[in-house]
Amino acid sequence: MDKNGVSSFVSIMRGCNNMCAYCVVPYVRGGERSRNPESIQREAKELFENGYREVTLLGQNVDSYNWKNESGVVGFPELLEKVALIDPLLRVRFSTSHPKDISDDLLHTIARHNNICRHIHLPAQSGSSRILKLMNREYTREWYLDRINAIHSIIPDCSLSTDMITGFCTETEEDHKESLSLMELVGFDFAYMFKYSERPGTMAARKLKDDVQESIKSERLSEMISLQNLLSAKSKKNDIGMVFDVLIEGFSKRSVDYFSGRNSQNKVVVFPGGDFKKGDYTRVLIERCTSATLIGTII
Repeated sequence: MDKNGVSSFVSIMRGCNNMCAYCVVPYVRGGERSRNPESIQREAKELFENGYREVTLLGQNVDSYNWKNESGVVGFPELLEKVALIDPLLRVRFSTSHPKDISDDLLHTIARHNNICRHIHLPAQSGSSRILKLMNREYTREWYLDRINAIHSIIPDCSLSTDMITGFCTETEEDHKESLSLMELVGFDFAYMFKYSERPGTMAARKLKDDVQESIKSERLSEMISLQNLLSAKSKKNDIGMVFDVLIEGFSKRSVDYFSGRNSQNKVVVFPGGDFKKGDYTRVLIERCTSATLIGTII
């Protein structure tokens, strides 16, 4: 549970069946095991009854959630809907999706329910199809962009975040430029960016040479971060003048005169306090922004 008493996490599965070349998870946590959907729904309902107003469904690849018994099969879209139907005041988030598995069925499920948050974290890792193949990610640059187009088409107000790795084995300057161009094409709202670091026992450690110089990795990461800072700033500026439903998570870090919360798109919103309390929803008009935060007033 989160210490703020408003949002909490519910694990829906363990392990992973994807064998990404750089990742130790399948070796450490084993193959995928999905939890009984009734127990997940019960846990989320209990959290709601105890005052929590947001749950995040967690899995290494939530799109692969697959519960089978004599009654049939429950996939992730069905599970997500079951949790969303607990109560309209319960916000539902999820992480993490895999580009090869995210389906139109899932996107239509999100679109049907206002309390399923309009934010998808979709790790790209690279914008180069050649590098993606070496990473064993099982999709291409074109496939990834097709999924982004589907998200924009089905959920127009959805925000997007990603993970990017720079300096993976054999990565060239051209591969790096393809990653930067993918980031620009998508216009991610935020991103987690890393230099490749070899992990013992992984497929990459066994079969590929970590041959990109550390100085080049650092240089490329700096470029990536600078680009994402511009994209994040543009994303926030585009929100000025918009009105969002914000779930109040507590006071702002800087002042008890201001509340802090997040909108459906997972962006932090700060605004002067009113006759509200932690766990309440309020509508906020965005008037300005900083590099990390939207700032507005209650309407």
